[in-house]
Amino acid sequence: MRRMIFILFVVVASGAILVARAKPRAAARTQVATFSAGCFFGVEETFRRLDGVVSTTSGFTGGHVDHPTYKQVSMGGTGHVEAVRVQFDPKRISYAELLDAFWSCHDPTRPRDVDEPHRSIIFAHDEQQQMTALASRDELDASGAFENRKIATAIIDAGDFFPADEENQQYLAKQGRSVTCSVGERPVHTRLARAAAESRSGR
Repeated sequence: MRRMIFILFVVVASGAILVARAKPRAAARTQVATFSAGCFFGVEETFRRLDGVVSTTSGFTGGHVDHPTYKQVSMGGTGHVEAVRVQFDPKRISYAELLDAFWSCHDPTRPRDVDEPHRSIIFAHDEQQQMTALASRDELDASGAFENRKIATAIIDAGDFFPADEENQQYLAKQGRSVTCSVGERPVHTRLARAAAESRSGR
């Protein structure tokens, strides 16, 4: 009887270990990107529509106040910007393609005050994202895609992200307004994103 109990314990423990090991692998299938491109209602709507995007969360980041409210950030003084955190499947959409959507949904050449909550910022989560963002920005600057105006977008390390209240999540989808807040302002297609898409599809 003791032997049977021991064997049962080993089987259960082994199963628990396999489940625990499987979770990190499942989580590793998706990656995270964070962008600030103006009113986060429109930015969230832009990314939510993309095939390969698993989820989007509107929130605040880049400042010095923990758990700020929408009103606090809007009034200034927190250092935060309205941002969107994007969870995506890199097998279905690349980071470079997300950057094309980012450039497309707002005017990244418009200068903003240091405490403006609608500043154009790319928050890189690792060195690869930073390098890709820099390459994408440099390509667009060199091509004169924005009527030869220089891109003012900052590229900085990602930090703490504070989700906005539920009422501000998927706001445009809830309100039934699909094209506003700079959704699809102008189409941007970089060679970098095209190459990433071709590499992903095996072409």
